[in-house]
Amino acid sequence: MFGFIICLVALLTVAFFTTKTETVTKKEKPMVGILQLTSHPALDLIYKGIVDELNDAGYIDGETMTLDFQNAQGDQSNLNSMSTRFVSRGADVMVGIATPSAQALANSSQDIPIVLGAVTDPEGSGLVKSNEAPGGNITGVSDLTPIKEQFSLIKEILPEAQTIGILYSSSEDNSIVQADQAIEIAEEMGLDTQVMTVSSTNDVAQVASTLAAQVDAIWVPTDNTIASAMNTLVSAADSNLIPVFPAVDTMVEEGGLATVGLDQYELGRLTGEMVVAILNGDADPSTTPIRYLDQGNIIINEEKAEQLGITIPTQVLEKAKE
Repeated sequence: MFGFIICLVALLTVAFFTTKTETVTKKEKPMVGILQLTSHPALDLIYKGIVDELNDAGYIDGETMTLDFQNAQGDQSNLNSMSTRFVSRGADVMVGIATPSAQALANSSQDIPIVLGAVTDPEGSGLVKSNEAPGGNITGVSDLTPIKEQFSLIKEILPEAQTIGILYSSSEDNSIVQADQAIEIAEEMGLDTQVMTVSSTNDVAQVASTLAAQVDAIWVPTDNTIASAMNTLVSAADSNLIPVFPAVDTMVEEGGLATVGLDQYELGRLTGEMVVAILNGDADPSTTPIRYLDQGNIIINEEKAEQLGITIPTQVLEKAKE
């Protein structure tokens, strides 16, 4: 009997310490890792939208969740090491802002849920099996730009324009997809195109100057390399009095003339919604389709129009957000 009591006490003691250990080691707060390609107003707005959406859903850094935000500053080696960092820290969800970030995360894990923030064509980039049925651990939001509407805007503002320059980075898959679509759309509208590419920001000044001398306007996609050198592009275009029509609204603020652009902050909010749904157990990346914003806003830089001697039609100004 006495021996039985000793055994019982021993078992209870083991159970107590086991339970205590499990309580201590149990993960109390979910962890979200957000990887941003570089510092840029558009990408910064997406990040802000994600965080605001998480906060509104009750996921607050340091209180109800752990947020690990990493900015690679455009360095591929940083993207790789930061992705590995999230995996080693046991992230519950990882978010990639811009295609290179998403690709680095995808290479780091095939198990942890990954949400894409602003990836133009996830399927074309090889990140998902299809945009309708991703089929793996990745889903998210596309920043597919309304290219047709943007070229219609160019024709409305510059009815006499015939040749449109297209400038993008040859190393970015999302840019290649958009450029191909732009060439096709321009052809359908009876416009000629002059296409040039860059491999890094160092090429932008020379290539942009050459392109500006041959065209009536320049269109650029949602391209991280071009976005990082927007001031350089605008300077080269201004020297030839050639307007730049960027795909991103924040690039209009940096010297572009006009665009029909997606709201980058709202892209972030939509990305945040998908992160919340996964954290709550309400969504499975493999069966959650890629999402899109419904429509874009017309953004006009009237100061740039005046500088270039371009008159913006009244009907365009009336529809513009800014």
